[in-house]
Parts: sequence; structure tokens; C-alpha cells
Amino acid sequence: MKKLGALVAAAALMITGCGSSSGGSESQTLTVFAAASLTESFTGLKTAFESAHPGTEVKFNFAGSSALVQQLSNGARADVFASADQANMDKAVQAGVVDGAPSVFATNRLTIAVAPGNPKGITGFADLARVGLTVIVCAPQVPCGSAAEKVERSTGVTLRPASEEQDVKQVLNKVQTGDADAGLVYVTDAASAAGKVGRVDFPEAAQAVNSYPIAVVKDAPRAGLAKQWVEFVLGEQGRAELQKAGFGAP
Repeated sequence: MKKLGALVAAAALMITGCGSSSGGSESQTLTVFAAASLTESFTGLKTAFESAHPGTEVKFNFAGSSALVQQLSNGARADVFASADQANMDKAVQAGVVDGAPSVFATNRLTIAVAPGNPKGITGFADLARVGLTVIVCAPQVPCGSAAEKVERSTGVTLRPASEEQDVKQVLNKVQTGDADAGLVYVTDAASAAGKVGRVDFPEAAQAVNSYPIAVVKDAPRAGLAKQWVEFVLGEQGRAELQKAGFGAP
């Protein structure tokens, strides 16, 4: 019996040793659902966050905010949700898929993405209603599409888009590939494609500034780590990265 006990103890020590071979840092994945317009800035923060949390990998799901809310409402597992507008975060709150009160961490506004050199001579929002101009916007349920509708209402200008995309990166891509003469995107997206697209700012965009809220997802697999990511985004380093990308302060 003593010999059997010794063997069991030795086996237990071997298992414990194998489990701690990583040097004490737990391997863990933080899953962040974020609006497509946050692609560059959040990716820029990934390396610094992972360095500060050894063993952690940050994985992103970038898409239109409305699509992300739908995914979370249908049971998708995530730790953090960052929306490109308050309306879709409100939907997430009402659906009970986020935990606690969301915090606004940035703002953004629309601009007009055009081909380099602006060959169509677009000078402002009203020009987007010109006959013969191929214009692309986001779908109404997407934050950039909702913002476009607000500008239409405030200006009295009615757009006739060739298509309505599911996120702002799809709009930007169609301008880059020449499938559209112009597209309504955020200033941050136009900045991320500098040299590949031109940018025409218009003052009416101030009528539709989007606030970006962030929250921990309810029953997040990595709730503690999720809170640290939220604090990181809200903190000094997060603000600096967002400002570099062209986001406004909350």
C-alpha cells in the first residue's frame, strides 16, 4: 500500500509539473467584438496589451455594429463589445448581452472618400446627389449609415446610393477599387487609406457625430481580463492610439 501511495504521489507531481511548465503565466484568449472602423486602432493596441499580459492573445471580430449585436444576441461568445454608435450599444443593453454601464471612449464623424485626385470634382455633401455619380453608403442600421441619414435630413439632400454596405470598410473598399466614385466613410477610415483614396470633408458632418461606447459582455469567459481591456482603451495609451487614428475625444 505504501508503494502504491508513493506511485500516486509521484504521478500527481508529474501532472502538476506539466501544468506549470509555462512559467506561471496562464495562456488565455480575449475575444473583442468591435466596429469595423476600429480595426486599425484596436489592432495597434493589441501588441501593447499582450505585452502587459503575458500569455494573453487578443482576438478580434470586426464587423458592422448592428451585425455584432445580432451575433451576441444569438449567443456568440465574446468578452468585450465596442460599438460605433450609442444606438447599437443600447440594443445590446436592452438584449441583456452586456454587463454594467457602457463607457464612451471616442467620437467619429463622416467624410467623403473619393478616388485620388478627386477626378469627379466633389466639393461637398450636396454634390453626392449629382446625376451620374456612383455613390456608396452604409446600410441604415449600420452606424455610418444612420449618420448619413441624419446628414440627409439636416441638409434636405436626398442620396440615391448604388448600394448600401454592411460596414464602413466595405464602402471604403468600393471606392479604392473604383467601383464607386464616392463613399461616405468615417474620417478615420479615410485616414487609414491615405494615398489610396482622397478625402472631402464637409461641415454638415458635425450634425451627425457618432459616440463610441465599450462594455464587458455578460457572462464573458474572461471577464476580469475584459475589464482590463476596457480600462486600457479608456486610459492614456488607448486615447493616444485613437487620437493618432483620427478619432475625437469622448
